[in-house]
Amino acid sequence: MTDTNDIIAKAQEGFRSFFHEDPTYIVRCPGRVNLIGEHTDYNNGFVLPMALPFSTVIASSPAKSQVISAYSEGFGYTEFSLSDSPQKSKGWSRYLHGMGFYLESLETPVTGWNGYICSDIPGGANLSSSAALELAAGMTFSLNAGVTPELMGIAVGGRKIENELIGVRSGIMDQLVCAFAEKDSALLLDCHSLEMTSIPLPEDLSIVVMDTGTRRTLSDTAYNDRRETCERVAKAVGGESLRDVSLADLVNIERDDEVGFHRARHVITESERVLKVVESLAANDLHQVGHLLNASHESLRNDYEVSGPALDRIVEIAQKEPGCFGARMTGGGFAGSAVALVEATQVQAFCEQVSSLFSLPKEQPAEAPTTLCVVEASAGASVI
Repeated sequence: MTDTNDIIAKAQEGFRSFFHEDPTYIVRCPGRVNLIGEHTDYNNGFVLPMALPFSTVIASSPAKSQVISAYSEGFGYTEFSLSDSPQKSKGWSRYLHGMGFYLESLETPVTGWNGYICSDIPGGANLSSSAALELAAGMTFSLNAGVTPELMGIAVGGRKIENELIGVRSGIMDQLVCAFAEKDSALLLDCHSLEMTSIPLPEDLSIVVMDTGTRRTLSDTAYNDRRETCERVAKAVGGESLRDVSLADLVNIERDDEVGFHRARHVITESERVLKVVESLAANDLHQVGHLLNASHESLRNDYEVSGPALDRIVEIAQKEPGCFGARMTGGGFAGSAVALVEATQVQAFCEQVSSLFSLPKEQPAEAPTTLCVVEASAGASVI
């Protein structure tokens, strides 16, 4: 994990070296880890994520045309014109192009810009590297056009890019927490009303992100199938979404649609668990918080079937370690990262022991090193 100030300085120096001038604007946007509330956001349920100390930073200056020229330390150079369709852009540049196209469709002023992008958010680790890039790009477009960034609108645009351009029918959790999180707090988000409440985290609680090093691309998984199943069940019982459905409503579904029953049961109980975690944090009952996280992982593994061999293994190891209140997979699933809540006085020993005991399953090799990071809840996106 790189210090945020170092990432900012790196982006500044990279811009100077690449474009031979000083940047006019610098923006940063954090990644996120979801403490609990998985696959509930696109079902209009509750989630409890927090922003991470990992960031994406864009240093930029206005261009004298409608062309965006950007260099990413992780992915290389891209160039495109706002007059072209974002469908023409490939790979990571689609996130930039899509945001410009979206803002322009709202009749928001946009112009070309030159940019240098640095990030220490691990890609594909379920820590919202794409949402951070979307938010940072939206802020960059706004600033270079002389417009004050409107974070809610940019967050909505980020979801639209994921749904319509990338092809992942995700919810809006990632973009909103990356935009609006507060330091030392998690963000309780009602994904129906978009009401947000900061939830202070106890000082004696350490949060550990456990990146297994396994990777996935959500559009290459059964992610969208899960959403379609949820919509099918909601419609079958007369609800607009699973937010309108109770466990009692699923009685007939279990007989006619066993898979749908299990998917819906996860979503309904997971949303309830989010609210119970918030209550338990307020009461400083960290053992109950941990119990709820463990139950979340079991539900994701058995009912929603979005865990994976590496995630199951690292969670099982973590849950047995002294000082661990609870652990679960985090993010869309299948691969990537898990999160553990650990007694602060025992977190160093916890990390050393889990790192020592964990080995990758043969059926799921890693694409990156396995890393455990103790993280603090960070603030959302900002202009530097």
